[in-house]
Amino acid sequence: MARIRWRDRVRYWFDNTMSKGTPALIGWLGMASAVLIVTVATLAVWITPRDADDNGHWAGVLWRSLLRTLDAGTMGDDTGSAPYLALMLTATFGGLLIVSAFIGVLTTGLEAKLTELRKGRSRIVESGHTVILGWSDQVFTVLSELAEANQGRRRTTVAILADCDKVEMEDAIRARVGDTGRIRVVCRHGNPLKVGDLELVSPSTARSIMVLAPPGGDPDTYVIKVLLSLNTRSWDEPRPHVVAAVQDSANLPAARLAGGPAAQVIDADDIAIRLIVQSHRQSGLSQVCTDLLDFKGHEFYMRAEPSLAGTTYGEALLAYELGIPVGLRRDGKSQLNPPMDTVIAPGDEVIVLAEDDLLIKLAAARPPVVEEAIETARAHPAAPSRTLMLGWNHRAPKIIRLLDEFVEAGSELTVAGLCADPRAHLADLRNLRIGFVYGDDTSRTFLDSLDVGSYQHVVVLSDEAFEPPLADARTLVTLLHLRDMEEELGDPYSIVSEINDDADREVAQVTKADDFVVSDKLISLMLTQLSENRHLHEVFFDLLDPAGSEIYLKPAADYLTPGVEANFATVIEAARRRGQTAIGYRRWEDFHEPPTYGIVLNPDKTAPLTLSADDRVIVIAED
Repeated sequence: MARIRWRDRVRYWFDNTMSKGTPALIGWLGMASAVLIVTVATLAVWITPRDADDNGHWAGVLWRSLLRTLDAGTMGDDTGSAPYLALMLTATFGGLLIVSAFIGVLTTGLEAKLTELRKGRSRIVESGHTVILGWSDQVFTVLSELAEANQGRRRTTVAILADCDKVEMEDAIRARVGDTGRIRVVCRHGNPLKVGDLELVSPSTARSIMVLAPPGGDPDTYVIKVLLSLNTRSWDEPRPHVVAAVQDSANLPAARLAGGPAAQVIDADDIAIRLIVQSHRQSGLSQVCTDLLDFKGHEFYMRAEPSLAGTTYGEALLAYELGIPVGLRRDGKSQLNPPMDTVIAPGDEVIVLAEDDLLIKLAAARPPVVEEAIETARAHPAAPSRTLMLGWNHRAPKIIRLLDEFVEAGSELTVAGLCADPRAHLADLRNLRIGFVYGDDTSRTFLDSLDVGSYQHVVVLSDEAFEPPLADARTLVTLLHLRDMEEELGDPYSIVSEINDDADREVAQVTKADDFVVSDKLISLMLTQLSENRHLHEVFFDLLDPAGSEIYLKPAADYLTPGVEANFATVIEAARRRGQTAIGYRRWEDFHEPPTYGIVLNPDKTAPLTLSADDRVIVIAED
């Protein structure tokens, strides 16, 4: 074995210390400065003792050497013999080299630190914050809603971890969201699939964690892997709750298994299907859901009301001055629109629809009810309907099967678009008879051949054969043709359209379609609501489950006599007698007027109100 020389060992040790970065370099420069100053002072005392005595002997010369090392201009006041001045000049030149090197090392170190910070690889130190894992356009909706939700709270933090450049994420947030109000957004660059990178956003001390699917192919696999990463790491108690969404219903069981009991995984595909079907039956439902899910309007809150214990749910409907009870939470389970004779127990929480939880308060007295305005006639029974479906995507078969469960026997559905005939795969339907016509639904000639005026409902689906922007553009063309045809026919039909990008909805308003379903935005809103209050999961699930109570927009004439002045308390009472909970109404004359589109939720119970036969009352009911 070759013998290792001591010089090699010293050189190896020196290389290791230098590789430690800026602190080590500053340490070596400081040591070099000390050696230079002490050496010059010692030589001055030894070689020029008289000059050294004139300058305070060794300590004084040491101080002057230090000043010359740090400031070259100090030498201008030097006097003494030539050897003494030569030593001082040596200290000055050495100081220039050391100080220059120090400035260079410090500058390089600061630049490296700034570069590291810009990469977003430092660990945040927060508690009670919201963590977002992943990056997509949903981030901007989520941040906007969190900013709205936290307006009345102290400053909170939202930490985003994504495999994207930190600066680009921050620039995009400033451009798309703007002012984030009381929330501070912190971006970190890392892969949420790596447990080590998860620690950058301090998940153990977070209040909630939201997993967002990235754009592109196979987003559900990404979500499931992130849920697995979260579920397998070590957690401190209490563990934050996790919310996520999968796009394919078939992946829901795997995602829930991966997330464990702390995760709430929603089925985005199923929600979109149910909204399309329900909006087809009662246009405006999608807008009502948007109002209920975003934080700008009215939301659901859960409150313990000991003073209401012993009263029935039906009696509590008019108990609040600002707010409407919509259900009860008992023993950890929520139920919307329970039977009106349900007695509120001492430990129950009342689910209240209100603009803000700070505005919820009990009324001093019950509002007056105008008995003579209440309509007592029974609602008309549903009749078979005819529906035209334009376009095709992977959700279409599920939409048709769900629609078959809701419509009356003998109803008809015609599918028209650039797709294969689906009837062979839908032969087991009970209530629907299906027809099929092949053609381009953006063609006016093709639409004219379909006799659109013979249908009561038209559903326009987004065609997945095209990229989302182009698919929305084609949908817009189809809607313009349909609206023009409707004006010529003078026989209006309801139009419900599926839109990919919420920004395209504003453009599509010119078509005056009755409703637009923007599933991505609705899913983003729901995830944000669940991140703020995990107990709302049962409420939203009940609203979208056909087996429970759902939102309906029913004819106002079923509740109030058209043209007779009353108030919303009277509407609540009329709905109560039918076993329903009224939460608002929709004006026909404002159907196409943004931003509310005629929808009024939780109105003043005592203000004068007159509804026409064309208006709708928004209720939560079982059918």
